[in-house]
Amino acid sequence: MRWRIGAVTVTKIVELEAVGGSRFILPQATREAVLPIDWLRPHFADAEGRLKMSVHALVVETPSRRVVVDTCIGNDKQQRAIPTWNGLRTAFLEDLAAAGYPRQSIDTVLCTHLHVDHVGWNTMLVDGRWVPTFPRARYLMGRVEFEHWRAQRENAGAAAVFADSVAPVFDAGLVELVDADQRIDGELSLVPTLGHTPGHVSLRISSRGEEALITGDFLHHPCQMARLDWSSAADHDPALAAATRRRMFAELAGTPTLVIGTHFAGATAGHVRVDGEAYRLAVP
Repeated sequence: MRWRIGAVTVTKIVELEAVGGSRFILPQATREAVLPIDWLRPHFADAEGRLKMSVHALVVETPSRRVVVDTCIGNDKQQRAIPTWNGLRTAFLEDLAAAGYPRQSIDTVLCTHLHVDHVGWNTMLVDGRWVPTFPRARYLMGRVEFEHWRAQRENAGAAAVFADSVAPVFDAGLVELVDADQRIDGELSLVPTLGHTPGHVSLRISSRGEEALITGDFLHHPCQMARLDWSSAADHDPALAAATRRRMFAELAGTPTLVIGTHFAGATAGHVRVDGEAYRLAVP
C-alpha cells in the first residue's frame, strides 16, 4: 500500500494484523458499542463489530532521504507484556526489501514514541547480540521521550524494551535526540501530540502544496474519532491525550490533509470530516 504526497511517497510495511482482541488497548470498544458506527465497516471493523488493527511501519521517501517511521515489534524479542509478541519470526525485513527498501538503504529512523510496538526493529539479533537493524541510519527520538524511558528502571517490561531495542542503537552512536516540533528537512517536520506518552510526536509531510500526517499513537483506531471519550489503556496522561485528540481532529477536519494511521488496518488513510458532534475518517 503506497501513497504519494507531492514529491514524497509513503509505503506501508505490515508486521501483524488482527481482527478483534483489541479490548486490552481500547476497553470501551465493545462490539455493541462499535456496531452503530457504521462508517467503520469494512476497513476498520468487521460485520460483528470487532475492530481491525495493524502493526506496521511506514517508509517515507523524500527526494533526499528514506525514513522508516516506527519499527514495530521485531523478531526474537522476549519479556513482552503481550505473550504473543514474544519470539516473533516474521518476514518484515524481507517484505521491506521486496518493497524496494533493503535495510542498508535506510538513512533515517523516526520513533514517534518508545513503546514496545514502535521500536522493535530498531535492532536485530546477531550471534546473540542486539545490533542496529539499519546501520547507516540516524535514529531520531524525542529528547523528553528518551529520558522518560531511560529512567524507568523499576518497570521491568519497559526496561527490557529499552535494553534490547533502544540502548543498543544509542550505544552505537546512532541516536539523535530531537525536539517535539523539530523540522527534519524541507518536507518533514514533527508535531507534538503529547499525552499517550510524555514526548509523543506525529509526522507532518508537506510537499508541492500537498500535506499528510502520520499519526503515531495519539489515536489508535478511527473509532476514537466517533467516540471522543474513548481513551487508550496505554495513555500515560489520559486527560492530555483526550485534549490532544480533540485539538488534532479540529485542526484536520475539512482539510485536504491525508491522515495515515500508525495502527489503522484496511485503507489505513483518509480525511477527517465533521460528523455531528464528533468526527469520521473518510476513505478516498
